[in-house]
Amino acid sequence: MQTIFLVVLITVTLAIAAMALWRWSDYRADRRARARLIATQPAHPPLFDRPMLAGLPEPARRYFGFCIAPGTPLYTVANISMSGRFIMGTASAPLEMTMFARQTLATPTGSVWAMRANRGVLHLSGSDSHNWTRFWLMELLPVARFGGTPDHARSAFGRFCAEALFWTPAALLPGADICWQAVNRNTARVHITQGDLSQSVDLEVDDAGQPVTVSFLRWSNANSEKQYRLQPFGGTLSAFRTFDGFTLPTRIEAGNHFGTEDYFPFFLADVSKIEFPHS
Repeated sequence: MQTIFLVVLITVTLAIAAMALWRWSDYRADRRARARLIATQPAHPPLFDRPMLAGLPEPARRYFGFCIAPGTPLYTVANISMSGRFIMGTASAPLEMTMFARQTLATPTGSVWAMRANRGVLHLSGSDSHNWTRFWLMELLPVARFGGTPDHARSAFGRFCAEALFWTPAALLPGADICWQAVNRNTARVHITQGDLSQSVDLEVDDAGQPVTVSFLRWSNANSEKQYRLQPFGGTLSAFRTFDGFTLPTRIEAGNHFGTEDYFPFFLADVSKIEFPHS
């Protein structure tokens, strides 16, 4: 009996150690991915000047004029710290968790969003990036591991293109792979291309150019059939603050099926800090 107990104890200990090592390897992958994204930050970016907006549709000119102060270095990579609520499940059966997260956003290259959330004793942690989705229960049990597929890459690309409108507007100034068109008086559409990936995102602004909503068709399997297809995604922006010359929203509410009766806002975030890392 004692021998059996020792064997079970050793087996359980080895299993816990293996899971802890696996979890540590995910943390290391997060750090390395963030470092690669930060390395894409322009070392000596140009300074923002309104003539850069020549030729843009009027809602886009208002947007950039509101979000970027003249003379601001046009950094395109940001670290964002946030807290709020992350809601799993469905609108009819939601599981709401308190969430804390840190994101490195480098559109169009990629993004890493590392999150920890809890509901009572239930603890969930992990990260979502352009290459993977990895989440752990109680830091020891992997509950979601997927990514590395064309479907995942396309879905993630849509998300961080939209998020650039929130937090890194300099990344969406017109260029070879970024173009804008007017939709109506207060809405502009930006088209972003990166290799084989492309995404269009609609931005609604008010008369002053302050962003109100961001919406787009996202490649997603967040539907009852769990099949990837284009479906509405988006959210609302508010509580603007200025960070290093950029005036950006610090309250985000977003979710699937935005603009329809099935809208389910599962991401409700309050941003505490936005930094533009540079040497």
